[in-house]
Amino acid sequence: MFDEDLPKKKSDLLADLAREDLDRLSIADLDERITALEAELVRTRAKRDGAASFRAAADSLFKK
Repeated sequence: MFDEDLPKKKSDLLADLAREDLDRLSIADLDERITALEAELVRTRAKRDGAASFRAAADSLFKK
């Protein structure tokens, strides 16, 4: 198995994203990137909120 076949660590993905050269992108490309990043933020926040709700329910159950 080659290293490139392995999933990247999340810090690697974020670092790669931050290092990407935006100068080569058109306005349309930048708009598309912004839309995709905003969608990912919504997805991530929904996951976080669900995890927080689950954790609160578990904490409530075990505090009794």
